[in-house]
This record gives sequence, structure tokens and C-alpha cells, in this order.
Amino acid sequence: MAWAWKYDDFTHGYNAVQSLNQKSWRWKSVSANERALQYTIGEQIHGFTVEQVTAVPELFLTAVKLSHDNTGARYLHVAREDSNNLFSIQFRTTPMDSTGVPHILEHTVLCGSQKYPCRDPFFKMLNRSLSTFMNAFTASDYTLYPFSTQNPKDFQNLLSVYLDAAFFPCLRQLDFWQEGWRLEHENPTDPETPLVFKGVVFNEMKGAFTDNERLFAQHLQNKLLPDHTYGVISGGDPLSIPDLTWEQLKQFHATHYHPSNSRFFTYGNFPLEKHLKQIHEEALVKFQRIESNTDIPKQKLWENPREHCIKCGLDSFAADPSKQTTVSVSYLLTDITDTFETFTLSLLSSLLVDGPNSPFYKALIESGVGTDFSPDVGFNGSTRDAYFSVGLQGIAERDVDTVKQIIARTVDEVIVKGFEEDRIEALLHKIEIQLKHQSTSFGLALTSYIASCWNQDGDPVELLKIADKVARFRQCLKENPRFLQEKVETYFKDNPHRLTLSMSPEEAYYDKQAKMEAEKLKQKISALSGEEKKQIFEKGLELIALQSKSEDTSCLPALKVSDIEPKIPFTVLETTLAADEIPVQYCAQPTNGVVYFRAVSSLNTLPEELKPYVPLFCNVITKMGCGALDYREQAQKIELKTGGMSVSPHIIPDDSHLDVIGVLLYETCYFSTLLRICFIAINELFLLLFSPRFEEEEHFRVLVKKTAQELSNGIPDCGHLYASIRASKNLTPSGELQEMFSGMDQVKLMKRIAEMSDIKPVLRKLPRIKKYLLNSDNIRCSVNAAPQQISEASKEVEKFIKGITKSKKERKPVRPHVIEKSSEVKPVGHEMLNSLQITRKLINDPTFKPCQMKTHFVLPFPVNYIGECIRTVPYTAADYASLRILARLMTAKFLHREIREKGGAYGGGAKLSHNGIFTFYSYRDPNSLATLKTFEKAVEWAKSGEFTQQDIDEAKLAVFAAVDAPIAPSDKGMDHFLYGISDEMKQSHREQLFAVNSDKLVDVSNKYLAVGKSTHGLAVLGPENTDITKDPSWVKR
Repeated sequence: MAWAWKYDDFTHGYNAVQSLNQKSWRWKSVSANERALQYTIGEQIHGFTVEQVTAVPELFLTAVKLSHDNTGARYLHVAREDSNNLFSIQFRTTPMDSTGVPHILEHTVLCGSQKYPCRDPFFKMLNRSLSTFMNAFTASDYTLYPFSTQNPKDFQNLLSVYLDAAFFPCLRQLDFWQEGWRLEHENPTDPETPLVFKGVVFNEMKGAFTDNERLFAQHLQNKLLPDHTYGVISGGDPLSIPDLTWEQLKQFHATHYHPSNSRFFTYGNFPLEKHLKQIHEEALVKFQRIESNTDIPKQKLWENPREHCIKCGLDSFAADPSKQTTVSVSYLLTDITDTFETFTLSLLSSLLVDGPNSPFYKALIESGVGTDFSPDVGFNGSTRDAYFSVGLQGIAERDVDTVKQIIARTVDEVIVKGFEEDRIEALLHKIEIQLKHQSTSFGLALTSYIASCWNQDGDPVELLKIADKVARFRQCLKENPRFLQEKVETYFKDNPHRLTLSMSPEEAYYDKQAKMEAEKLKQKISALSGEEKKQIFEKGLELIALQSKSEDTSCLPALKVSDIEPKIPFTVLETTLAADEIPVQYCAQPTNGVVYFRAVSSLNTLPEELKPYVPLFCNVITKMGCGALDYREQAQKIELKTGGMSVSPHIIPDDSHLDVIGVLLYETCYFSTLLRICFIAINELFLLLFSPRFEEEEHFRVLVKKTAQELSNGIPDCGHLYASIRASKNLTPSGELQEMFSGMDQVKLMKRIAEMSDIKPVLRKLPRIKKYLLNSDNIRCSVNAAPQQISEASKEVEKFIKGITKSKKERKPVRPHVIEKSSEVKPVGHEMLNSLQITRKLINDPTFKPCQMKTHFVLPFPVNYIGECIRTVPYTAADYASLRILARLMTAKFLHREIREKGGAYGGGAKLSHNGIFTFYSYRDPNSLATLKTFEKAVEWAKSGEFTQQDIDEAKLAVFAAVDAPIAPSDKGMDHFLYGISDEMKQSHREQLFAVNSDKLVDVSNKYLAVGKSTHGLAVLGPENTDITKDPSWVKR
């Protein structure tokens, strides 16, 4: 469950298209499309009438639009030959205050319904289903409930639960108190302890607004569109949430969650008739049409621009503490139901702000005035009137006017100069290639992409016709070469509905927030009578009793373990040696003409002092220029010739030994059109990648500042991940590297580099790293392509490999103990394939000794992020499967109840990573040491074996839902290529999962999780804590 403060992935520039850029991952017949095309307009099916049937060939789908006769409920079915079927129901929700009523309602409807009155059926269904996705989202003006699954029976089960939750929820008062807010004693069993605010959404939103980017984006929308629902915080302002009453919640449900205010969406290859029958019979037949008064009026346009200033908390990781101000200029654009105008403006936005060749990147990012674009930069189409925003963060307060002047000047320059034809072509090429690119979650991307426009009564089918819009866009440019410049003039230059928003930090910001919360609490308590205080204590005890009570969940539908496929389909792989020395793995897949090329290079010989700089090297290597190209020309070539190039470091834990690791540099690229031309391009680009330019000091400084800013901004959203990475640091060699590459150590290193007045010493490290990494002796490659492309691809790869195999002399390993490990590609079925052995080089560190470490990162947040990690066993060990099931079992049957329901944290649980680290975590948690005690209690609970066979079976279903998640054609064979995990190993692991029983679960609890059995690491990110400060075993950072 989540509050979606903005749909970033679906509204920025061409990302609107990017989210629809995937071809179905399954390649079968066209029967789903054929079935859909047989419907006729006016045809009546189970209480619905067909209104429109439209084929959209570029997305390989057929859209069927219907309406429900009695209630007017709208329905869109997208038929596509994809087995990952999706359902969603959406309600237009238009709050007029910031109490968070739609968000708290979204949580509370999932806590039990008429047909499924047990507590929290939503979370319980996570363990009774093979769903590939289940969640709920509250946006600014709608609430969306989606799920997806590949199993038809599972689809019916989940549909039944979702329908009952949406239309017939219990909305019990105790559930409102648990999920929304309540007054409760600090210790609910002791009436002498002070009364405090508690509640899941209350703590979620306190955590959400510790993220300054989110705070800025929220205020931007509120101030630019102030007149109606967009002027309030749909997720809830923590200081307003305690004003919401249970009665108001029930009233909001009655007026907004009605079929006449709903939009149903289904996607995939399951038959439409079954969906319609179930939806009609289980829900809609019980309602009559009403007039839903939820329309959002158009924002009244301003006659003059406006300015607004807000305050925020200090950024502890800012490179320059005196430069923490953010400013942006935002422009109100057009109604999002005008789909072509919206499409044009999203492309225009991309041309203005995306990449180093865009005018605003050159003018703002390269000015040196700030560190990165302001939050919510570019096009936002999630509100009735779309808007565009641009600005800078990481600036000095005195530079606010400078930024405004740069923006105005850049707008004028664009009106005069326009855009280079090559840049427009590169953008349209990107759309074209991304339409062919395939994803496993196309249905989810689709429902999110159409949600805002459909919510405003726009035509969702029109949105999908991307090829038509591209053709019309080209035609407009052809007829009027100044087409885009005129748009800039209309929407930017001559637009009085313009907001300048600035945000500056305040040292006492979080103290002031805490004081305002204390004042609110005092008001609430002073209004209570003695009798009401007594009732609060009694209700607190009642809630704890309810949360602790074991309950009968037999009313809920469930799949059985016997519904899980016993065997996995094996993927056919072939490996050959290119240029007689470099292994290349080929995987023939229905990639729709897109070729996916990857290369990995070993870091095992890299000197220790260079390793911390590897993430920075990866980040800048495709952005600094290469060969004869400067960084702008390089960016243009990548956009024109490929669907994207990226380089990242990968830490590869060995599948059979925790102290053995491989460290890889992972380069990936995908491209389409004529294969020979593509490989000429890839040859050029990868050869150029092998000759990067590291001379541009100023541009390097720009990239460093941007990276440091992004890392700092990411902490509030990913605090539990940072805590877990730190907690595992001293448990395995891979943990040390993980902290170095992607933990708080990396955040602090980038902050230090960004602060340097002389950046040359760091820049000089990059060519040294390049010498060790981009060396043909260290390289392996893989190609995923359509079967008919493999032969030509292999010839082109051979040419490419020959171009880079100059030196055959391997550098001596700086660290000894390099192990060579072979993974053989074996015959599959009747096909005898080349059984060449791929040798992967791994490092064994015999001197490594795991040790316990407890770290507290003191950050100015009102909530905590907690991680506790335990060293267990590698992937192929007999106990790994039992520990994996145990993690899910502990999450579902103990930790969720104790950490979220009772403790009020937004989330918490346990997981087992591929590297053998067992992790307990919590997220946006008002507690710290109490949660660590809960982790201890969870272990005692597991050791006692207080779980049933049904509990174990449910945990198995949840684990298999993850194990059997669909894999896109581009990613088939990647586990083998990167990690050396073959399908045989996966099948063996599968059989071990099936064999897990109660005795094995108790055994692994005692063997690994009990105190003193394995090495533990702990980490907390959060506010000052006197108990931790008093304990000398904690390291304070």
C-alpha cells in the first residue's frame, strides 16, 4: 500500500511512452487479440455493453471498451497474448482537506470485508496466492487497486477479495485507529505512560516528508493548482491527520467508492467474459446508478505569475552546507484529456531537459550554480491540467534570482534557435525502440499510464495509439518547422500561470515540526474528559488483544502447494568462444527484433585503493566522451543508435561458499533496426567505451555533484536498505564490498569528493581503473536476440571481439587466492548444444573473519530505519531453502503483526538474500530498540515451532510466487551468465523448497538464528537515541 505523491515513471517527458514500451514477454498465437476483435459494438455481456473495439498493432493488443448498464461503471479490457494477467479498479477520490482521508481509506478497506471479515485479508492473500503483483495506490485525485497473476484460479480468488474490499469493506473503528491514527499510551498496558499519536499512515507520512524532494514536489502541486483537490495533500499532512474522524472516513467511502465513480481495467490473455460475469454478480448487481459529484474543475488561470517560499530540514550529506536551497519555475500547460497536445508537450519537455545536449542541462546544470535539477523536473501529466517545471537544487539562497534569469534567457534562446533535427530524431528513435522492448509488468505499466487521463474522462484507448501520434507529430513538424518553438512561446514565454517556488533549510526545522505535533497532541488531550481517557486506555487494550488473537482465515480463498508447477522450463543457451578466447553466451528469444548485448569484466585484479571509486567510474564512463567524441557527441550517438547503454558494478556471491566472491563490471546495451548497422554502431560505441576520455574536469565536477545529490536525496526512501547493507558489512567479504559500493560509505565518499576544491586527484584514478577493467582477458559477453538474428549477431560479435583483443597478457592479481570456477552449459531436452565450460574467476579470502558490529547513523528524521543481519549459508546449501521459507513465514505470521500493526511502522519483515545473509528490517518505524527486541522475539517464536502446516504452505506459495515471477526475453539466461546459476541448480533448489517441513524450520532457527550461533550485525538510521548513546557496544556515526 502506498501514497503515490506523483507518478514519476509515467509522466516525465517521453517516459509516458517509455512505460508503454514493452512487448509481451510471452510469444504465442494471437488468439487473445482474435477473440477480442470478434466483439461487436452494442453487444451485451453479463450486464455490460460493448462501446468500442480497437486494434493497436504497435503494442500487439486489442482494446475493448464497455460500460455497465445499471451503474454506468466504465470498463477497459486490453487483450494481449501475455500470461501475466492484471486487474485494477480505480475510483476518483477528491479530498478537500489534508487529513489523508483517501490514503487512510485505501489502507482500511483492505482490513476486512463482508465476505472476508477476517483481519487484513490483503496481507493474508499475499501468502495464499501466486500473484506477481498486489498493491494499492493513493494518487492526488484517484485511488487504484491493482493485482496481477499468471494463474486463472488465483485471478478469480484475488478478484473476489478485491471486489469485496472495495465495495463492501467492514471499516471497523479499530482498523481505522490502527491504520490511520489514534491516541494511545506509550506503553498501551500502562495508563501511567503518556498519551502519544500512533498509526501506520501517520508514521508513513512523517517519514515521507523527511524527503526534501517529496516535500518540494508536494508544495509545487499545491501552490500551482490551489483551487480544488490539488491544493491539499491526499496522502495526509501529519499535523492534519489527527483531525480525521471515523465517521468522515465512512462518509468518504459512501460518496467515492461507488460503481458510478469507478473504472475497471483488465489485461492479458484470460477470457473477458469470465471477468465480466464475476464483477457483475459479486459486486455491481447490488448497486444502482448515482450521480457522482467528484468532477475536478479546471484550474482558474492566473493573470500574473506568483512566488512562494517554503522551509525544509537540513541535508546532513550536502556537499556544501551553505548551498541547500532549491528553486524552480513551473508553468501550467494543457488539459491532459487532449492526448495529442499532451504527447507533444511531453516530447518537448524531453528535448528541453533530458541529457547533456538539452538547453536547460547546458544552461542550468553546467552553470555550476547548483548540483542537480529541482525535484519533479520536466513534464507532469498526473493532474487534470498538466504542468512543466524546471530549476536547480543545491544552490546558495542568494542565487535564486540568477536561476530565474537563466531559465527566462534559455526560453528566449529556444524560441529563436529551436532544436537540432538529430535530437528530435534521436527522441523518436527512442520511442520506436522502446515500443519493441519487452517487460514482464506491461499490464501494470499500462494501468498506471492511462489512470490520470481516464480519471478525467479522457479516452484511454486514444492514449495507446502512439504510432498515430508519432506520425502526426512528424507531420506537424514538416508543415511548420517552428511548431515546437511556437509551443515554447505559448506555454512558457507568454504564460502568466507561472509559479516560482523556492525551498531553504532551517536548522530547527524538525524541532519545530515536533513542537507543532506536541501542541496538537496537547490540544487533543486537554479536550478529553476523564471518562474518555479511560476509554482510550480500554480501546488500546482491546486493539492489542485483537492484534494478538489468532483468527480463523478459512473464509479466504487460497491456492494449494499442489497448484505450483513441480518443474521449471529450461532455457536453451549456447556458448562459443569468439576470437578463440572470449566466451559469448547466446540465448534465442522472441525479442521482437531487439538485440540485447551485455559484457562483464572482472574487477578481481583491481588494487584495493581504487575499489571505492568503481561506482563513480561506472556512472561517468558513458558520459565523459570517448575516442574522438566529446561527451555531447557521445550522448547523441548513444541516443540515435541504441535503446540505451549502462555500466554498473556487480558483486557476485559464490553459490557454495560465503567467503568466495566475484566482482564484475556489467555493461549492457540494446538496439533495434538493421542488425548489421546496429552492430557497426555497437562496435563503435563499445570500442569507444574502451577508450574513454577523462580530460573534461569541469564536466566531471558536474557529474560528481549530481551523483552526490542523488545519493543524499535517496536516503529517506531507502533507509532500510542502507541500514541492512551496513548491518551485513562485517559478515562476509561481499558485505564489505556492498557497503563500499552502495552503502552509507559510498554516500559519504561522494559527499567528500563533491566538497573537494581540487578534483584532479580523483579524476586521475579513472584511467587507472580503466586499465584493470577494460582488458580483454577479463571479459565475457552475452547476446539475447530473435532466433533468426543469432547467426548474423554472432558474426558481428566476432568482429567486435577481434577489435578489443589486443593484449593477451593478464595482469597479476593484486589479491591472491583467485579461484577458477567452471559452469558447464549442458544439453537441454533433445538438443545437444555446445557444452563449452565458462570459467568465472572468483576471490577466496581465507583471512576474512566475520565480526559483530552495531552502528547508529544519527539523522534528523522523526522515524527510524532498522536492519539486523545474520550470516547463514550459500544458495546451494541444504539449509538455504528452509531459511528462505522461514523468512517469509516470520514476516507473515509474526513480524507484520508486531512491527506494523502493533508498532505502527510502515513496514517490516525478514528476507534471505542470495549471498546467504538473513535480514530483519523495519521501515519508517517510530521505534528502534523495541523493534530489535521484536526481532529477538521472532527468533524465539520460530524456535518454538508455533506454526501450522497451513502456515508453512502459505509461506511456500509466497516464496514460489517470487521464484516463478515471469522473466522477460531480454533477461533469460542472465542468472547463468552473471551468477553461474544453471537451470539444474534452480530445479534442485525448487525441490528443496517443496521438501521444507516444520522440523527443518525449527532446526534452522536453532542452528543459525539463535543467540550465539551465527554472527549478527545491526544498524539503525534515525534520530538521536539516549538508550543507544548510553550503550558502549554501539558505534555512533
